[in-house]
Amino acid sequence: MEPAGIAEKQRWVLEAVDRHELPLLRFAVRLLGAEDAARDAVQHAFLKLCGQSPERLRGREGPWLMTVCRNHIVDTWRQVGNLPTIGTWRQIVNQPGLRRPRAGPRRGGRAADLACSINRLVDQLPLPQREAIALWSEGFSYHEVACVTGASEGNVR
Repeated sequence: MEPAGIAEKQRWVLEAVDRHELPLLRFAVRLLGAEDAARDAVQHAFLKLCGQSPERLRGREGPWLMTVCRNHIVDTWRQVGNLPTIGTWRQIVNQPGLRRPRAGPRRGGRAADLACSINRLVDQLPLPQREAIALWSEGFSYHEVACVTGASEGNVR
């Protein structure tokens, strides 16, 4: 690859990191419950992006990154023989000491309490529903959520 092409690809990857890192991290934390493990999954997705062609993915980086991140999480669970069920997921999420993203300083007490209550309720949902809500709350359409999760669009709705 020519030096100009390398610089363009680096710029494309850095723009994708700027645009998608935080939503991807929130998604991974929602699935894993632990920030450190979520950061590993996000890093894996961006490393995979470095091997892709900007022309092939241009405009579809967000859904592609979510899919790679999700697949990495599921593959990791399968490797350790630990794909969470509803019961085991509650144990994972409710472990003491798990670091979760905190409410920002601009949020009032009531809004933070409401957000915590909503997060607790969402954490009790089965994994496919949590995934769909996490992606939808990041701004993905029903069609994009279906593509990322492998579910039908009707099931996502």
